[in-house]
Amino acid sequence: MSLAELNENAVGQDLSLLHRSTSTVRGYLELTKPRIMLMLLFTEYCAMVVGAGRLPDWKASLWSVLGLALSTGGAAALNMWYDRDIDGIMQRTAHRPIPAGRVSSTGAFWFGLILQVGATLLLGFLVNWLSALMALSGFVYYVVIYTMWLKRSTPQNIVIGGGAGAFPPIVGWAAATGHLSWAAVLMFLIIFMWTPPHFWALALYKRDDYERAHVPMMPIVRGPKSTKRQSFVYTLLLLTSSLLLYVTGVVGLVYLAVAVALGLGFMVFTWMSLRENDSHVQWAKRTFRYSLIYLPTLFVLMVLNFTH
Repeated sequence: MSLAELNENAVGQDLSLLHRSTSTVRGYLELTKPRIMLMLLFTEYCAMVVGAGRLPDWKASLWSVLGLALSTGGAAALNMWYDRDIDGIMQRTAHRPIPAGRVSSTGAFWFGLILQVGATLLLGFLVNWLSALMALSGFVYYVVIYTMWLKRSTPQNIVIGGGAGAFPPIVGWAAATGHLSWAAVLMFLIIFMWTPPHFWALALYKRDDYERAHVPMMPIVRGPKSTKRQSFVYTLLLLTSSLLLYVTGVVGLVYLAVAVALGLGFMVFTWMSLRENDSHVQWAKRTFRYSLIYLPTLFVLMVLNFTH
């Protein structure tokens, strides 16, 4: 073999190693579910602003957001570690790092645990221990209560498990104020009530995926019609929760007006989905897309129209 061929082989091996390393790093990043994380961090920061009544100190904001990012990333990694068997079956999740072979299940497990330990220490020492406790509670709720217990055992998995994604505003409020309040609880409740109509809309048109994986989602166990009725009820409860936040006095009339409009709009979407033939999913898709607009818009209005 010539020197030129040896050099080509060496370069090829180096490029292959670089590609594998890059793929692994990207895989670990994907374990944290970065798109979902951004939404969680956004609601946390909005709660910090409303709780503080101003833009928080940049250092406090940085450590709070970084701490929650580590916690939610760790929870997501352990969720994918536990669900690696069904993720490989479902089309929606088959590309995830573990079933795709880009990250080992053992690596994902320890990665998730290390992130949460780092989150607890960072929030505890650099922010306050209440925010660290709230972030840890959200982690345990998502990994143990939702992923390991509820998800595969009951069609109420999303209803009860929705509390996991509702913790960030509580973490943010605790980080900014050092205490909790009814306003923080209502922000939690808003996300809690938003989760079923948001996720069930997705489940309605991804029903076959969940059936293949034997996950007892509401559309499979109770049927599309019952799911749609319950979604409509939850949008009514969501509207009520969003209006109760105004009663606490932390947000103003502009927020109230927009919350009414957004809530009624959500109810219209779930009502139209309810009226749609069960074999059709167009309104379920529209409801899901609307839900993605609803939540960030509502939290933006909290920030733009806080009153203290």
